[in-house]
Amino acid sequence: MDLPVMPPVKPMLAKSVARIPPDMHYEAKWDGFRAIVFRDGAEVELGSRTGKPLTRYFPELVEALRERLPERCVLDGEIVVAREGRLDFDALTERIHPADSRVRMLAERTPSSFVAFDLLALADERLLDLPLTDRRSLLTTALAEVTAPVHVAPATTDLDVARQWFDQYEGAGLDGVIAKPLAGRYLQDQRAMYKIKHERTADVVVAGYRFHKSGPVVGSLLLGLYDERGALQHVGVSAAFAMKRRAELVEELEPLRMDDAGGHPWAAWAEEAAHETARLPGAPSRWSGKKDLSWVPLRPEWVAEVAYDHMENGARFRHTARFRRWRPDRTPESCTYAQLEEPVRYDLGEILGP
Repeated sequence: MDLPVMPPVKPMLAKSVARIPPDMHYEAKWDGFRAIVFRDGAEVELGSRTGKPLTRYFPELVEALRERLPERCVLDGEIVVAREGRLDFDALTERIHPADSRVRMLAERTPSSFVAFDLLALADERLLDLPLTDRRSLLTTALAEVTAPVHVAPATTDLDVARQWFDQYEGAGLDGVIAKPLAGRYLQDQRAMYKIKHERTADVVVAGYRFHKSGPVVGSLLLGLYDERGALQHVGVSAAFAMKRRAELVEELEPLRMDDAGGHPWAAWAEEAAHETARLPGAPSRWSGKKDLSWVPLRPEWVAEVAYDHMENGARFRHTARFRRWRPDRTPESCTYAQLEEPVRYDLGEILGP
């Protein structure tokens, strides 16, 4: 492979802002795996956000990219999996598997797509220093005839359209809106774009915590919601605390600490079979590897208000929730899935085409 931009490339990043800024280039924020695609003739490589290769996990996408992309190019975009008209991040994560037979089976069962939103090189030209408007023009021209499962991300410079996308596209599993300076160069590993994500709040049961890697202070709070059967389901964690606050939380939560998990709603967390019928902390995962997943059980009596962006398949927080405050006025039993706001359904086909 011999391209003007060679792997590894660390993609340009975005910083969070509360509102969509004016006078910019706008795109939907895709909920998938960020990927840099390198094609040089028959050679195709997929690089992850960290620079590690993703190529072996998406053989069907590699073949599609080889057939549909210009002969020599480097693209920035997102690998996604869609099910029933919306993005499915859980199905996407399942694609990362060490067994080749499993990879091949999932390639047929849950095929992936690639949504391109930037062009870093074309033929012998390195495009990183061109303004975004020029790169976008070259991208749409180069991929004008592309067909599924390769797509060009819809874009607009109309702020009202971007606001409409922000409201509508969540129903198709998208994550918000990205705003990019029109004259911006492509700056690797720098937060030179802006992301605007949905934020909601929920009252959750704090039912345990994990220690921080630096020592005996709280690393993350384990959060739960009661389902319609009255079972407490593990829905995610809250982890962004200052070090002083982490130490304070250990002392604050000490009255709730249980000597062991016996009698706790998540007592069966260490049994692999138990995870098939309930959401429990410490589920076996390819992502956790040999990471210590043990946790300190707490009597599920305290309620916290947390902020979150959206739910994954209606079952858990897609990203780490942000702790807002304790809610002594709420009972744990009142913390149910019923309080969560459901976005209006929107067909992904309306965004990308059939």
